[in-house]
Amino acid sequence: MNWRALAVLGLALASAAHAAELAPARAAALTHMLHQECGACHGLRLTGGLGSPLTASALADKPANSLVATILDGRPGSAMPPWRPFVSADEARWLVEQLQQGRLP
Repeated sequence: MNWRALAVLGLALASAAHAAELAPARAAALTHMLHQECGACHGLRLTGGLGSPLTASALADKPANSLVATILDGRPGSAMPPWRPFVSADEARWLVEQLQQGRLP
């Protein structure tokens, strides 16, 4: 692997590590969607229901990239649907970061 490939790989990993900043209106829409749509299975307080809890403590040891993939592609064979038609990869990363840090109201 040459130095250019390493540099590109490093940039890709760095951008994947942190969620992009979202416009306030989109952040509010995603927060609303999280509580209304995700809350239908994960509980309106996100403490669990049909789906597992989405609290910071429940997600603390989960790899962020795995959670992003679950949001985007769902979990085949389970009730977890794919949200890729409605949420971009950056937005899924933002949601995971907010959930893992307990920042969502």
